Amino acid sequence: MGQAHASLTPELRAFVERQPVFFTATAPLGAEGRVNLSPKGLDTFRVLDERRVAYLDLTGSGNETAAHLAENGRITFLFCAFTGAPKIVRIYGKARVVRRSDPEWTALAPLFPDRPGVRQIIVAEVAAVRTSCGYAVPKADALLPRRELDAWTERKSAEELVAYRRKKNATSLDGLPAPDPDA
Repeated sequence: MGQAHASLTPELRAFVERQPVFFTATAPLGAEGRVNLSPKGLDTFRVLDERRVAYLDLTGSGNETAAHLAENGRITFLFCAFTGAPKIVRIYGKARVVRRSDPEWTALAPLFPDRPGVRQIIVAEVAAVRTSCGYAVPKADALLPRRELDAWTERKSAEELVAYRRKKNATSLDGLPAPDPDA
């Protein structure tokens, strides 16, 4: 059934790159802190190499991931096969936020589609990869992308998006500070 890997094999990389949706999980260090689990999609995940992955983080209702990463760097990515053979891949790693003002931005940003509402890029060093069967994951033959987030951000000016992020994305639900993606 499940297997452990130290990095992304070519087979696992191909599987991950085919998936239209993935999930990120982070948590603060404190025992009372909340675990954050977020669904992602819209062609925002990239395998940089067998030991590094990244995703384009879009403006949203919170910025839990960035706050948790600033505190401890721990992240898990989960990919499920909703079509074809059942399979689950989890990527465990240490991640960090790359902002527009960071030198890496110019090399990473062109790897992703030009989307409205881009907030930051999350880059993770892969510590371990585990697979499992996915037998309980339902089949879904038509996973179609949504346009709602793009439409919402396109109705806002660049200044309005910065103001929104500074108001709504400055701290996690637990009060941890999140890096300002517009700094």
